[in-house]
Amino acid sequence: MGLVKFLLALLLCALALVCTSAEAIDLAQLISEKFEEMSLSLPTPAHVFVCHGFGCRYRTEVGLGQRDHVQLAQIISRGRASPEAERRAIVQAIAWLERRTAPEAGTTTAIARSNRVYPFGNVSQFDCIDTTMNTMGYVLVLEQLHLLRHHRLDLPVSRHLFYDGEPHTSAVVRELPGGALWALDPWTHNNGEAPDMLPVATWMAQK
Repeated sequence: MGLVKFLLALLLCALALVCTSAEAIDLAQLISEKFEEMSLSLPTPAHVFVCHGFGCRYRTEVGLGQRDHVQLAQIISRGRASPEAERRAIVQAIAWLERRTAPEAGTTTAIARSNRVYPFGNVSQFDCIDTTMNTMGYVLVLEQLHLLRHHRLDLPVSRHLFYDGEPHTSAVVRELPGGALWALDPWTHNNGEAPDMLPVATWMAQK
């Protein structure tokens, strides 16, 4: 009887792994489709595409090299101890990547909530679609460099699409294990400043 229970436990574990793998494949495909919707290639450790000018009207390819990878590894290494520490490190890595890519993309002067100041767009500024796609790309690069232990990129979220409040979209990371979702949102800060990292439920309730 003990052997039967053991084999049953192994079978259940195997099924769980298959389901988890299928979910990961499905999520990766859905994330890839988000980039396809914007006519963007997926980022790689060798390059990212920076959206700017609102709605990803402009996109600038920025090359990344070994020196950039080392810098990112140093930043993320501060977050090895726990998911909470890694979230703080991810925030710093996103801010660093914004500063790193800004001179080539022409976005050094991008300001928080810029569509309120530039309602018709501006090539040097970001709306929330730009910051969402850029942040998703940066997190994917961190994943491709195998720097993240406690989080993975998830699908973006939007709030206030059908009722009072300003419509807004943000990138999201999922905590592992457990699956807690965290909005990773640079739109409320000037370029290169630490983005917000909030539980999605908290982020959704904001105005």
